[in-house]
Amino acid sequence: MSEASVKLQISTLPNAPGVYQYYDKDGKLLYVGKAKNLKKRVTSYFTKTHDNARTRLLVRKIKDIKHIVVASETDALLLENNLIKKYQPRYNVMLKDDKSYPWLCIKNERFPRVFPTRKLIKDGSEYYGPYTQMKTVHTLLDLIKGLYPLRTCNYDLAEEKIQAGKYKVCLEYHLGNCLGPCEGKHSEALYNENIEAIRNIIKGNFKESLHKFKHQMKEYAKNLQFEDAQRVKEKIDILENYQVKSTVVNPKINNVDVFSIVSDESYGYVNFLQISFGSIVRSHTLELKKKLEESDKQLLELAIVEIRQRFHSQSKEIYVPFKVEVEEGLSVHVPKLGDKKKILDLSERNAKYYRMERFKQAKIVDPDRHEKRIMAQMKKDLRLSEEPRHIECFDNSNIQGTNPVAACVVFKNGKPSKKDYRKFNIKTVEGPDDFASMEEVVYRRYKRLLDEEQPLPQLIIIDGGKGQLSSALKSLDKLELRGKIAIIGIAKRLEELFYPGDPIPLYLDKKSETLKVIQQLRNEAHRFGITFHRDKRSKQALHTALESIPGIGEKTVTELLKHFKSTQRVGKASFDDLEAVVGASRAKKIITHFQNLQ
Repeated sequence: MSEASVKLQISTLPNAPGVYQYYDKDGKLLYVGKAKNLKKRVTSYFTKTHDNARTRLLVRKIKDIKHIVVASETDALLLENNLIKKYQPRYNVMLKDDKSYPWLCIKNERFPRVFPTRKLIKDGSEYYGPYTQMKTVHTLLDLIKGLYPLRTCNYDLAEEKIQAGKYKVCLEYHLGNCLGPCEGKHSEALYNENIEAIRNIIKGNFKESLHKFKHQMKEYAKNLQFEDAQRVKEKIDILENYQVKSTVVNPKINNVDVFSIVSDESYGYVNFLQISFGSIVRSHTLELKKKLEESDKQLLELAIVEIRQRFHSQSKEIYVPFKVEVEEGLSVHVPKLGDKKKILDLSERNAKYYRMERFKQAKIVDPDRHEKRIMAQMKKDLRLSEEPRHIECFDNSNIQGTNPVAACVVFKNGKPSKKDYRKFNIKTVEGPDDFASMEEVVYRRYKRLLDEEQPLPQLIIIDGGKGQLSSALKSLDKLELRGKIAIIGIAKRLEELFYPGDPIPLYLDKKSETLKVIQQLRNEAHRFGITFHRDKRSKQALHTALESIPGIGEKTVTELLKHFKSTQRVGKASFDDLEAVVGASRAKKIITHFQNLQ
């Protein structure tokens, strides 16, 4: 289909909510999207200039457009999710999770068993979950077994079979873990009461069980049955201890789904917490790979539909960090204060921890991906036109005006490139003048790179505020490099980033990786400069001590230090050793000088 045909299709699209589908020349589905207004949304793909290369490539490939009109944007959201899952188009967000999660099953049978499973069988049994970890299931089962004796055998305990004496109690009965329903020793009514209590505990409601056990304990104590009372007290302790661990907010917050998102250039991470009676009964983080320029709102809306379907959530209320479009009948809250905000913050913290873990793993398993992500993030955070693959940072080391020096450190792909580090002795500036010194070293550095036709950096960082940045800019102007290399200044105290011609500094998040890379550059430049400065001062001090000897010049001092390594060793050397290096005449002068100092 020609470009003219695509334009014709766009011109006839309705101004209504719906789902659009892009196809390539071979009829392969490339992308599925939703829209409040189909015509406006699809038109924007072909009229906007896209920063993202993947979006530009997608637009070039589109040869056919189809659409489905629906009643509301919510319906569009649900339909979009279903189509993405069914066809998995190349340019749609990728949900990086295909696990089979465990469930807790209460079997549909007489004297129901309670056990974990990964298979859902439609036989009338109750399934709770799915849980994101089998560990959670085992913890719940241990709790339940500690409170209520349940059978573990798979016998068919039909009443007629029990009355016929078909079964005999097993070891579990003798250990006290089962009350022997197979021989009719445990009444069905009492067993079902326990099952109802178990249902409540699984849902996070401990109130009924605690009330029942406390009443039992008092009855036993009243009747002087202290051993039985102690056993019930132990159950209360187990239940209360579990409740304390799982309760994080007000128990009145019940049957609520909480969602939060953190994202970077390539991925979104959506955390989901399910709250029942103030307890977290489920936690899960979903990783979404961005294919185009999806916003956090788009990613979160897609994730909410996916997660609620996957975990069969029946909650009618959700907490989110910002307003989202969701299915009809679902109440959306954006908490600002109190317990609701606290649980939303906890969800966000979980998403951040998950993201950090993924970064650490990626750094080990796939260093190239980690490097690309850092570079893309720096480009975005620092508002650069290209990724800063090559960064140079300058620092002046000038202590009380003595031995002024400067250092330039180089990072390539986010890592130090020590072979490219350079030291500078300040040549044209008299006295301590940081601004003039910065101007000199920046000019010398890039004049040399230009003369030698070496590659220039994508970013220059100046350790200092507006003054040092202005000085560096003068040198770039002289070399006609202004606008060809991005340059920023970083002020030490508040970590302010200054840009040319902008009086208002940029403040990055203190925990951002971009700021960490800049701080690492600045600290490395400072370390390198200080080391060079100390070396220079110590060498000068050595030279001064030996040059003060009458008849000993700079050349002789250099020869002595080259051979003896220090002034102290020169002072302790014998006449013969000194004569072998500088001759008899100078050796005698050195011996006499050090004898007079004693």
